[in-house]
Amino acid sequence: MRGHCLCGAIAFEVDGPEQACVSCHCESCRRQCSAPMTTYIGVLDSQWRWLGKPPKIFDSSPGVERTFCDHCGSPLSFRSKNMSGVMHFFAAAMEEPEKLAPTLHVAFEEKLPWLKLADGLPTRVGPDYTKD
Repeated sequence: MRGHCLCGAIAFEVDGPEQACVSCHCESCRRQCSAPMTTYIGVLDSQWRWLGKPPKIFDSSPGVERTFCDHCGSPLSFRSKNMSGVMHFFAAAMEEPEKLAPTLHVAFEEKLPWLKLADGLPTRVGPDYTKD
């Protein structure tokens, strides 16, 4: 599975299966992607790589880094120390995002009130999908 930014200057490849496909409603993800929510996949560090030029990194909050293309500005991923060993790539950056489907909404307490969802997926308080 491959993904890339809008201009194509930065690309990545995922070898292994995703650990999760999650829709996040936290303010940080919304602001990074300028969207009411975003969907991402979690991939173990040993199962992905940047192809060519690496992205720029922005430390958005303690323990969280977010990547983006320094040419077109496309957001690509985030990493959290709370979910260490996993990179989270935005599904919309994948070349075939239609092959991915979220199974959970996280940080649901931060969902914008005007966003109406009828997908029946479970919800979780906070962004960490690895905790029960």
